[in-house]
Amino acid sequence: MGAAGIYARTKLLKVIAMKKENRIKKNNEFQQTFQRGKSFANRQLVIYHVKRPGQTHFRVGLSVGKKIGNAVTRNRVKRYLRQAFNELEAYIPPEYDMIMIARLPVKDLDYHETKKSLMHLLRKERILKSGSSHHMDKPSRKETNSKKTED
Repeated sequence: MGAAGIYARTKLLKVIAMKKENRIKKNNEFQQTFQRGKSFANRQLVIYHVKRPGQTHFRVGLSVGKKIGNAVTRNRVKRYLRQAFNELEAYIPPEYDMIMIARLPVKDLDYHETKKSLMHLLRKERILKSGSSHHMDKPSRKETNSKKTED
């Protein structure tokens, strides 16, 4: 594959970064969410959430421990979760702070399975706004086309 082909492929797979103001990074913010928040889980993920009225955008903190795998695996899991939140942004109310803790089975999931697991939890806890229908579970036409170019 030539340089142009590699460039085109990486351009298609570019991931939009989560804005800094939408992340939870400080230890005391994590601790407040753990202590005051409510938790729920499935086999792949645990979510702690707390409502913060007046907040203009939801915030997310990610925790992927060393049990999940090496740095490459942990970073992939975090990338998948950030991208899923970016795609679900319009359906999540702004007043939430959420901490996501990855469990061991998440390391074997691809992006679509990770997103489906996250959506399952958010629906179960009624955090996803109405309008977040089944069409989000399936890959978009753009995602399907980018998979074809990978093969």
